[in-house]
Amino acid sequence: MVEMEDVDSALEHALERLALLADASRALASTLDLEEALRRLCDVVLPQLGDWCAIDLLSDHEAVQRIVVARHDQRELPTGRLEGTLPPAPEKSTDPVARVLRGAGPLLVEGEALRGDREDDFHSVQREIFDRLSAYSAIIAPLRTRRRVVGALTVGRGASRTALAEGDVALLAELAHRTALAVDNSNLFASVQHVAERLQRSLLPPMPLSSPYQVTARYVPAPTAAEVGGDWYDYFPLPPPDHASALIIGDVIGHDVQAAVTMSQLRNMLRALACDRREPPSDIMHRLDLITDVLYPAYMASCIYARLEPTGTLNWRLHFSNAGHPPPLLVEHDRDTHYLDGAHGLLLGVDITQERPDCEALLPPAATLLLYTDGLIERPGESVGHRLRRLREEAAALAREPLDTFCDEVLADFGTGSTDDIALLAIRIPS
Repeated sequence: MVEMEDVDSALEHALERLALLADASRALASTLDLEEALRRLCDVVLPQLGDWCAIDLLSDHEAVQRIVVARHDQRELPTGRLEGTLPPAPEKSTDPVARVLRGAGPLLVEGEALRGDREDDFHSVQREIFDRLSAYSAIIAPLRTRRRVVGALTVGRGASRTALAEGDVALLAELAHRTALAVDNSNLFASVQHVAERLQRSLLPPMPLSSPYQVTARYVPAPTAAEVGGDWYDYFPLPPPDHASALIIGDVIGHDVQAAVTMSQLRNMLRALACDRREPPSDIMHRLDLITDVLYPAYMASCIYARLEPTGTLNWRLHFSNAGHPPPLLVEHDRDTHYLDGAHGLLLGVDITQERPDCEALLPPAATLLLYTDGLIERPGESVGHRLRRLREEAAALAREPLDTFCDEVLADFGTGSTDDIALLAIRIPS
């Protein structure tokens, strides 16, 4: 009977540990924010395995960053600095955390061995945190991936609990292994995202240093995608004698390298068509639609092509055609706002037999014209109509702000929560 109870107890203990590992894996995979993922891991580990835990990561320059220090009840954490950059660890330091960061471990350390009698600054910081957290025993496990140590996981207990034992080391080692994979995946994601953003930005044109009116643009990559997108903007003067300029905003549907390549090629072809032919925007867009149908039959894109030209008065004339894109927003100096929702046709790549409409609008002195992609106005669970109304209100409040401030504030208020790229192109007519 006693033996059966022992077997049942051992089985229950094993199941609890398997459940803990499963919960830890879910916590690490629940967010792309690495720091938040590590804090969620600590929430799973505590208090079952320890009273507190700390996670240190090595930077590319081998600096040690203490990312997380946590207790089951965060109110019990001592006040003062616990997280941040640690002093460099001497090459021959015998501090247990330093040893683990060099590849040793996992290490089970108890009592005074945690504190030791060492003089280097790195160990002084470790000794201080062990004292402040009342550590009596701890396991320090390396975060090792692909034969490289990327950090350390420390779980500690106070004297009021049974000390950590050799039987806990294997569990902490497995937790450290899963944590290391999450760190490695996060670093890889950040690297790919950085390269993708650099590629996307390299495909976007610089804004002119001088023009008869103010021009500015913004691009914000999708925060949760490590892929390039198809959003683009463009502005350039058209050949004389028109004294006109081309304004373009567009979005190739898709989030992959091919969508970005298609975007770049459509942009260049639209540039060539606009410079080569003095035709209404609708005719230029129809020609681009034919090209899209022949060369990129698998892709669709939204786009606005507009000509902006002087009228001989203080007003400027906007002549444009819209291929399935969100409507431009005109914001006048007196805070009146209007969506220019005429000339709205089908997406490029849908039906080349359909005629494309044209529309004209007068832009008064000191007015702001805002072109944007759908990442600004589309949010899960929120209607586009509601977002468009909010954008009008926001833009009206910013009508007299400098153009750069106007764009930055719009992005600050409307960019949050977007799962898509956002591109903006804004024009301020001289007063």
